[in-house]
Amino acid sequence: MAYFPIYTTAGDWAALLVDAYLYNRQGEWIGWLDRTGNVYTVSGEYVGWLARDFRILRKRDVSDLPPRQKSPPRPDKMKMPASVALPPLMSELNYDTVDVLDEMPERLYTLDANPLAQDMD
Repeated sequence: MAYFPIYTTAGDWAALLVDAYLYNRQGEWIGWLDRTGNVYTVSGEYVGWLARDFRILRKRDVSDLPPRQKSPPRPDKMKMPASVALPPLMSELNYDTVDVLDEMPERLYTLDANPLAQDMD
């Protein structure tokens, strides 16, 4: 099972990609990738896309988002590696593009922290 660390623009390791599933540093499922490289939350909302330098990017203008997708089955919790490879050199971002894990990390949440879930009370 191959894994790929996902970095922020600052070069920090923020997530791990394993078999199209995204995990946070605690090993919890936070999202997934479709076949075209688009990134979705655990509930199927569009987040952005996976860039070649292993960052999750998104356009600032979100007036035309892809439709919500059906999420894949929930994976088991992942045992995280103790360390990962150093980040690649990051290309500069245009003003119309943001690094999701740098500027909007709350967009990738776990199932337990889903802001769209109904209250249990």
